[in-house]
Amino acid sequence: MKARIVTFIVLLICLNVTGCKNKASLDGKGVPKTLIIAVFGGESPGLIKTVYEPIRKYIEGKLGTPVEMVYTTDYTAVIEALKSKKVHLAYLSPFSYVIAAKTADITPIAVLGADGKPSLYNSNIITGIHSGINSMADVKSRSKNLTLCFVDPESASGHLVPRAYLNSIGLNPDTAFKQTLFAGGHLASVLSMKSGKIDIGCTAKMVLDIMISRNMIKKDDVKILWTSAPIVSDPIVIRNDLNKDFAKKVQDAYLDMGRDAPLVLHNYLKVLLKENSKLSFMVAQDSFYNGVRKIANGIKGLKLVN
Repeated sequence: MKARIVTFIVLLICLNVTGCKNKASLDGKGVPKTLIIAVFGGESPGLIKTVYEPIRKYIEGKLGTPVEMVYTTDYTAVIEALKSKKVHLAYLSPFSYVIAAKTADITPIAVLGADGKPSLYNSNIITGIHSGINSMADVKSRSKNLTLCFVDPESASGHLVPRAYLNSIGLNPDTAFKQTLFAGGHLASVLSMKSGKIDIGCTAKMVLDIMISRNMIKKDDVKILWTSAPIVSDPIVIRNDLNKDFAKKVQDAYLDMGRDAPLVLHNYLKVLLKENSKLSFMVAQDSFYNGVRKIANGIKGLKLVN
């Protein structure tokens, strides 16, 4: 928790200019002088910035307004920045969106999809090839001697969904394992499992595909013990106090990216997904995330950001 507080304080400092003037303030019509977008960059900050810079330039050109992207090390900082009105727009995970929507006045405006349907992905519980663990039955019988690694507390595929599954088979992650910890990112979770530092890891299937394609791990390094039902992809959200016409221009910029800047979209998708040729941004709906809400509400004692 201390690390998260420090992250948010640093984010606040970065988003303020001299004195007490808020860089993210709006003019009398609700239009920002600079559109500030928050992005979770904890996985690989250098790579993430390289991928998002062309998007920043594209959005800036479409709006005719300066655009700045800020990168955080966890989703908590993104949520707090939205609530305190330090950023206007944010990329969220499905679970962090559900959390943020409880207290931040935001609307999802875009999500990756195809043929009018949002993109889906899966959560995995994994282990190393030499762990001697071959099934979730093995995990259940040996749990007291195993270490479990989640990703980020606000990650759907890296925490919420596998936590719900473990609870459903009688394994409370807080008490059933020798140790339960958070890696802070999907890459860290997988690499900790590969190195033998932890026994069981959680991640998204698309992360495994990316790591394999980039030779960060070999396919044979990992055993998939469990695969979740599909999860709706990450939403892009905007604050509701922004000028409605301006917010529509921002949304349209994302929706038109496939037509107006196909290379920008292609390069973005190439980092995120193995198969991406049909995907583009489509209109997001709050209802897309009701399944994630149902899972979160079904976990007794689950601690959410206030």
